[in-house]
Amino acid sequence: MQTLMDCFGQNVRVVTPEVRDEWDSAVLAVMAHSATTSLHLTRVLELDPQFALAQALKGMACLLMGRCEMRAPAVEALAAAKSALVHRPYEMREAAFVEALEQWVSGSPRGAIVTMERVLSHAPQDTLAMKLSHSIRFLLGDAVGMRQSIEALLPAYDATHPAKGYLLGCHAFTLEETGDYEAAERAGRAGLELAPDDAWGLHAVAHVYDMTGRADAGIKWLTGREEAWEHCNNFRYHVWWHKALMHLDQGHVDIALALYDNEIRKDKTDDYRDISNATSLLSRLEQDGVDVGDRWEELADFSENRADDGTLIFADLHYMLALTAGKREDAIATMMGRMRKTAAESRIEMSSVAAHPGLAAAEGLEAFGEGNYDSAFVHLAKARRTLSTIGGSIAQRDVFERLTIDAAIRGGYLDDAVQILSERTALRAGRADRFTQVRLDLINSASHVAPNCVA
Repeated sequence: MQTLMDCFGQNVRVVTPEVRDEWDSAVLAVMAHSATTSLHLTRVLELDPQFALAQALKGMACLLMGRCEMRAPAVEALAAAKSALVHRPYEMREAAFVEALEQWVSGSPRGAIVTMERVLSHAPQDTLAMKLSHSIRFLLGDAVGMRQSIEALLPAYDATHPAKGYLLGCHAFTLEETGDYEAAERAGRAGLELAPDDAWGLHAVAHVYDMTGRADAGIKWLTGREEAWEHCNNFRYHVWWHKALMHLDQGHVDIALALYDNEIRKDKTDDYRDISNATSLLSRLEQDGVDVGDRWEELADFSENRADDGTLIFADLHYMLALTAGKREDAIATMMGRMRKTAAESRIEMSSVAAHPGLAAAEGLEAFGEGNYDSAFVHLAKARRTLSTIGGSIAQRDVFERLTIDAAIRGGYLDDAVQILSERTALRAGRADRFTQVRLDLINSASHVAPNCVA
């Protein structure tokens, strides 16, 4: 056993320097959302299966994937980590990571965050703890908590710290999600200078352009910087999704569809993050009157298999988009029944999210798919104020905001539609995007006809 220092200045107890070197590669890959993360982590555990910290990271990585079948390997990693703590000396940091994994496995991601924050209170330069706290908070939609966590750490990172660029990338995202757009753009650009492979920071700047109605500048920002995300795991599809949204806002429908086919759904995976990219883009295209052909079918097939998953409400609602588009009535009924059951439970934190806003949002999407726009609006509006708790970003959740607005227009709730459009524009630095402009024009023309005649 040796106590060595990793690439970010944290002590690790490993059997050989080779394990430490592979661990460094794994942690750097986590920071960069690299496709090589699992390869390096697998190699670490092959060389040193009783490295509890690596087992804990494996378990949390499994849970971050948001799929029910990934719980079993997370539980196995937890058992291996706890066994390692019994059979050999360990750093207290290791024990804390194992504790965080155990809390999350037990149904308390918030408990895992508390434990990671305890680690950071003692070691603010623990970059892995920073990234994990940030990532779990993202799943919970805790933008304020993300920002507070990162800003508490900033003084501990000087310009020479090897993770400063990644920290700035995370800071940029938290600034954007809390509406400080100018500061977010500065932080993201500065971070990318220090860490050119930080796709998270690059995408945070793309978020800024989306939220401030500058799609043309966003397209220019991403064009030519593909090296910053080509190395990524499936996160690269998400960056392409952002570019497609910007082209759609510019009215470049053919480009958006080409990006869908050639990049976003280049690999037909059933990862919930990839499904969310695809379903939300197709939904936006259809709202703009675009015929998307048979593209919904493969998404509905995957989503039908996930109707009883129940890991994340964020995933459920995107599956519902595909199920309603594909008219998969049995799967819709299965999902709604399972969500009602989860909502009635209290053993896990996800139950409260399923109860509200999850159920109301799902009922609204179901009604929208059936063409019952009055009911769709009532349910979606009920979910709207607390929808951030499903997780994800403002840009990702915007598909549900758009559907709420369109349900209001089609259901005859024109004043409500105007109010939501106004609030949506205010959130976007007061700049009305193409979606808003088109809807306001439609409302102005619809005010002279019967409500149910709104197209």
